[in-house]
Amino acid sequence: MNFSVLQFPGSNCDQDCVHVLKNVLGHNARLLWHKDTSLGDTDAVIVPGGFSYGDYLRTGAIARYSNIMAAVKQFADRGGLVLGICNGFQILCEAGLLPGALIRNKGITFRCEFVWLRTGNPDTPFTCKAPEGTLLRIPIAHGEGCYFADAETLKQMEANGQILWRYCDRHGNTTPESNPNGSLLNIAGICNAQKNVAGLMPHPERASEEILSGHDGRILLESMVQFLENRKRS
Repeated sequence: MNFSVLQFPGSNCDQDCVHVLKNVLGHNARLLWHKDTSLGDTDAVIVPGGFSYGDYLRTGAIARYSNIMAAVKQFADRGGLVLGICNGFQILCEAGLLPGALIRNKGITFRCEFVWLRTGNPDTPFTCKAPEGTLLRIPIAHGEGCYFADAETLKQMEANGQILWRYCDRHGNTTPESNPNGSLLNIAGICNAQKNVAGLMPHPERASEEILSGHDGRILLESMVQFLENRKRS
């Protein structure tokens, strides 16, 4: 599979994503600069973590206007797979590719630690290798990861199976104590209504090798690969 990993001024997880996709999973991965206007031949797009444009104005607020994001929107509108990780999640929300917004963590502190996630809807390209309820141990590193949306949007997302991952404890219980940033409904990651665009605050690329204390993050990326392979065969 051919993956495109976006690169903005201030991205700091782009090389990590390329490493995992190429050297761990064995697929093609290349970097695309924010000034590029085309994705070229690609099967999926990763919008990585970091501090795009220094997080000036608001996280993701400037990146949404970059040249490459117009191509990403067109790709997504045609059903292409797009995954936003941390700052990438913030960018996708700002760009209107995902509902809601990411705001300052409850407690106004930067959180950098491993968390537990409980998988929701297993029938998406990002979760198809994880049965509903699968627990994942994946690290976070963010100061503005508190997911917020209005009550009607949250209701629609729940009904449509768009809440893909929730913060939980090691037993799968979604408690206030297991929520590191105050996200509504313990939301850690979501997808759009069409299920082809997803975003999450935890970093799966940082949990894809045993040397990095676990490989639970590979399940997300391997789910995308499996979906793409099945789609190409059909």
